[in-house]
This record gives sequence, structure tokens and C-alpha cells, in this order.
Amino acid sequence: MLDQMKMLGALGNLMKNKDKIAGNIKNKVGAIEVTGEAGNGAVKATVSGELKVLSIAISPAAKGRDDLGQLIADAVNHGLNAAQLRVKQAMDDEFKAAGLPNGIGDMGGFGGLLGR
Repeated sequence: MLDQMKMLGALGNLMKNKDKIAGNIKNKVGAIEVTGEAGNGAVKATVSGELKVLSIAISPAAKGRDDLGQLIADAVNHGLNAAQLRVKQAMDDEFKAAGLPNGIGDMGGFGGLLGR
């Protein structure tokens, strides 16, 4: 019963401060940049917290490889996965700061949308 009361209080705090929390999350997500790699660093893809590919770097040694397309796809996917994890962590941190002890958790099954 006490845990439920704490959760209701935390949800009330979350709703009261939703604009501030949303702004904090947007700022944190906007600052995220991660680099995914493939082929032992032969291809690197830098991805933002908004899950946009910012750049692709291909080493000179990789340019003649038959599997270059697959290396690019692998590097991008690696970067996207890493960015999703960083976004989830930023959201978790904000929700914990607002009083939700488990952060975003599974959020009724929606947590999986962020690539857990």
C-alpha cells in the first residue's frame, strides 16, 4: 500500500513537471552521438540520439571489399542500437529524478520500443 502511494506521488510529480522533464530529455537526446563500427573499424557510422545517421567513414582498406555494403549496414545498425540504449538511459535518469524508482521500466510494454 505504501509503495502504491509513493508511486502515485511520483506520477503526480511527473505530471506536474512534465514540460520540464520533456525539455530535459530533449536536450539530453539532442546531445547524444554514438559511433557504430564494423569490420574491425573499417567502417564507422556516427548516429544521433534522434536516430539519424550523421556520417559514414570508410577506411581506404575497406573500399575494395566485396562486402562493403554489409559492413556499412552493420556499422549503422550497431550505431542505432547504441543510440537507442543511450536514449533509454537518458529517459530513465529523468524519470528516476522525478521520483519513479524504476525509471521508464517497461511502461506497460512500451519500453521495448526503445530497443532494450
